[in-house]
Amino acid sequence: MVSVEEKQAAEELVEFIAACPSMFHTASTACERLEAAGFARLAEGEAWQLEAGGRYYVERNGSSVIAFSVGKHAASADSYHFQIAASHTDSPTFKLKAVPELDGPGGARRLAVEAYGGMLDYTWFDRPLSLAGRVLVRTANGVESRLIAPDCDLALIPSVAIHLDRDQNKAFSPNRARDLFPLVSAGELEAGDFEAYIAREAGVVAADMLGFDLFLVNRVPGRVWGVANEFVSSAKLDDLMCAFMSLRAFLSAKNDGAVTVWCCFDNEEVGSGTKQGAMSTFLLDVLTRLTAALGLGVDDYRRALAKSMLVSCDNAHAVHPNRPDLYDATNRCVMNGGIVIKEAANQHYCTDAFSRAVFVGLCERAGVPVQTYANRSDMAGGSTLGNLSNVQASMHAVDVGCAQLAMHSAYETAGVRDVMLAERALSDFYGADLHIDAAHAACW
Repeated sequence: MVSVEEKQAAEELVEFIAACPSMFHTASTACERLEAAGFARLAEGEAWQLEAGGRYYVERNGSSVIAFSVGKHAASADSYHFQIAASHTDSPTFKLKAVPELDGPGGARRLAVEAYGGMLDYTWFDRPLSLAGRVLVRTANGVESRLIAPDCDLALIPSVAIHLDRDQNKAFSPNRARDLFPLVSAGELEAGDFEAYIAREAGVVAADMLGFDLFLVNRVPGRVWGVANEFVSSAKLDDLMCAFMSLRAFLSAKNDGAVTVWCCFDNEEVGSGTKQGAMSTFLLDVLTRLTAALGLGVDDYRRALAKSMLVSCDNAHAVHPNRPDLYDATNRCVMNGGIVIKEAANQHYCTDAFSRAVFVGLCERAGVPVQTYANRSDMAGGSTLGNLSNVQASMHAVDVGCAQLAMHSAYETAGVRDVMLAERALSDFYGADLHIDAAHAACW
């Protein structure tokens, strides 16, 4: 049976996700937890004064965060290196367009939205929705960003009745420019009323709202469920489950010999090619600046990368009980079976034999079972942020995650036990003072 501690960890995951309705809220929530743990805020536009034993964090765009803890003995040039875990703040959803209101028959009003990422469209129908994100407003001194997340059911995307389209159960393929506009009024709202509502949520009048990045939010609460409390279901398990457990592992770990780093990047679901994405210079900038602030040089930084390791944390596909035919015969994973190492011959995952061996060794030491995921050989798979971040800061890297069902659904499902198992694995990774010799050997 699932233990009390395992169930509690999953319930805390659900609470974390509830506090993170958009990537901007996720970054804000992470920063609050970092500050509560004693991390000092750094600004990219200011000079950095760092010291051995210090703990710091920096954010970019209000939606990506990098935190690091400098071990007391980490700044020795000969042993200087980084141990990094990276996840992402964003999840597939629909983004509100700049001109957000659409009229409809009988005075109905809808929201003009477009897809953000590759979601399962049908899962967004007939469920209560809200909006969350940032609003840019005019102030007496210029422009200010404010987060909003109305705690109420604002919209819904209604299905067409089966009586009007009897083939829907045979082939349902909604058109995003016709079928997926959320309904917000049957006739009570007039033109401009919804924009005025958004402005009020941001504390201004509509004329002082200069722009916004707002996204649909699934309002169905997350929960632990099942006769044996085996399952946790929520929106945004991909990838807030990994963000949550890696942050907890980072905050709890002690490592005097390394610079441990926690990254949570925005825009993974749309390719990571933004100024705050994993393929941007954000990680490179932070690592080079902290190296310089510790009194080390460019050569020390390059030597450090060769001795460093990145764990890319993004969930994996658990074998579906109704469709096991969609999975590889042997390289498949199940919920509550332990952390998953993901591999692909096309290198869409960054795992190789060396990084796998190092991570498996750490998991064995931590007593965490390891599973393997690979795509069926005749099916194309997805990718994640490990290889993309390596474009700017190249180091040994392994792709891992927790097994889940219904990835990119508006409501996803994972195993309760895997929350603590993944956290334990990452805690051991952060706590182990790794010594890597090229791709030949590693010890801790």
